[in-house]
Amino acid sequence: MKNTEKNRRSRGRPRKAAEPRADSRVQSIDRALVVFKLLADETKATLNVICATTGLPFSTTHRILETLRLHDMVYFDEVDQTWGIGVEAFRIGQGYARRMSFVDVGRETMRQLTDKTGETSNIAVFENKELVHVSQIETTAPIRAFVPPGSRSHLHASGIGKVLLAYMNEKSARAFTASVDLPKYTANTVTEIDHMMAQRADVRGRGWAMDDEERYIGMRCIAAPIFNEFGEAIAGLSISGPAARLTDDRIDTLAEDVLSAADSITYKSGGRRQIVE
Repeated sequence: MKNTEKNRRSRGRPRKAAEPRADSRVQSIDRALVVFKLLADETKATLNVICATTGLPFSTTHRILETLRLHDMVYFDEVDQTWGIGVEAFRIGQGYARRMSFVDVGRETMRQLTDKTGETSNIAVFENKELVHVSQIETTAPIRAFVPPGSRSHLHASGIGKVLLAYMNEKSARAFTASVDLPKYTANTVTEIDHMMAQRADVRGRGWAMDDEERYIGMRCIAAPIFNEFGEAIAGLSISGPAARLTDDRIDTLAEDVLSAADSITYKSGGRRQIVE
């Protein structure tokens, strides 16, 4: 009955190219995930309840549970004969939470950074060869930068993009820059790969990067990296504003503010700064 209803729903909506194909599914994994999701929704359940709810055979369900228990994904309570989610499942789940926790914990730090500098603050991540903006706190100044969350841009013409390129290893950075288009948006945009590699060393040495009117004439951006628990640069924090306010005599002070805020987000989200040798 469930399969019939599922097929009927599938025929009632257009197939998306990005959706996984039905023939790519591994049945044993599919069944294990059905059991696993049930236990995630319930505090605990007996084998009989799990079988009745999932519709899976008794022997199949028992083998799935025992396999999951070998990996500490579930546990078995000998006293009341029930199964529940194990500690390893929690640890794996925390991997996703850690991945995005910097966005949540960073909001207050971003507000403080915007209040202190008077400029819009942003957090962006590297995804599918592009920079994706995931969070922003706007300044109240009349002239300001605005990049809505979800917007995508090229790494080479962005402060955050330069930071993330800088903390890739050189081989990966060269391979990446050779595999993507490098549009020259303004006369200041750096598109020569050797020049970009030289910039990487400068950024790693001082800990921050700058977009000096390389995407838009009249706009500047200062950025610093956010690290995960392995010391990997997984995101960047920046302030953006008109060059008339981000003047040369303010750059060093503003860069220290951005670097300090990025380090604070790294620390609060459980990360650690990468040691540059």
